[in-house]
Amino acid sequence: MKASKEIVVSGIRPTGNLHLGNYMGAVKNFIKMQYDYQCYFFIADYHSLTTHPNPKDLHENIKTVLAEYLACGLDPDACALYIQSDLTQIPELYMLLNMHAYLGELERVASFKDKARTQPNNINAGLLTYPVLMAADIIIHKAVKVPVGKDQEQHLEMARNFANRFNRIYSCDIFPEPHAFNYGTELIKIPGLQGGGKMSKSDGDNNVINLSDSPDVIRKKISRAVTDTGPTEANSTPTSSVQNLFDLMQAVSASDALNHYKIAYANCSIRYGDMKKQLAEDMITFLQPIREKIEAIKKDDALLSKVAKIGAEKALESTSKTMKEVREAVGFKSF
Repeated sequence: MKASKEIVVSGIRPTGNLHLGNYMGAVKNFIKMQYDYQCYFFIADYHSLTTHPNPKDLHENIKTVLAEYLACGLDPDACALYIQSDLTQIPELYMLLNMHAYLGELERVASFKDKARTQPNNINAGLLTYPVLMAADIIIHKAVKVPVGKDQEQHLEMARNFANRFNRIYSCDIFPEPHAFNYGTELIKIPGLQGGGKMSKSDGDNNVINLSDSPDVIRKKISRAVTDTGPTEANSTPTSSVQNLFDLMQAVSASDALNHYKIAYANCSIRYGDMKKQLAEDMITFLQPIREKIEAIKKDDALLSKVAKIGAEKALESTSKTMKEVREAVGFKSF
């Protein structure tokens, strides 16, 4: 891939299916980015090893995410779509960056402290050095733009620190500073179904609508979505759980359907059961083309293998060039 455009890097862990929040909040932007920037999108299977997945499950999850990326519209001819573990240069850079990553700064990372508190029996070195591997993923392509959410901003700041530290220690100018990027638009936040914040797999499968969910599963999940006892005063403000339903309708329903239920809420005549049925059918219609593509692509092992190979070759061109510079800067020169 030619470096005539600004470089964008983003990855996703293969921990299960992509859901509506992933699609609306990130993947739709990726589809636009791939034509305007030099994009490297990868499946972060090394990162998933911190939770010790079963090898068979890991392989199936990688296959699923790759198929879902393709079904959503990522074009392997327009971007580099690859699997992280296909590139040995990434763990090499990770190791070199670790030599100048210090225990104190890694222990202060918010995500590490959260993991140490919630999973005290699995505080492994991979969790501690997760930001270092993330930095390697980004700077190995000399990325300047990284689409990240609020929860990843500290990791991105550390990636800048590691890039600058390497340049300073080895008196070179190999790595530019990567910065957060959201395509110049407000990031779309899709709420979960259980009355909390954004749609997230960490809150359980019933909190998310997966892109591959069947119509029956979608109907069941939405029927169980958290609401309240209903408005008691005209023109009152919806509770957060009810507002979540309105926000989901905003994402997938026609404007007349959304307005119908807003008016019904305002005049206290709303029936949540009817609203949920409407939302479920609209969600099914919205996701049907993607779901059908996912099912077809997952059955095509030859296509998936071809895409992964092409993506690895594109990414290898970038990572090999960077690591040649890195090895020379460190002093690993051939005799």
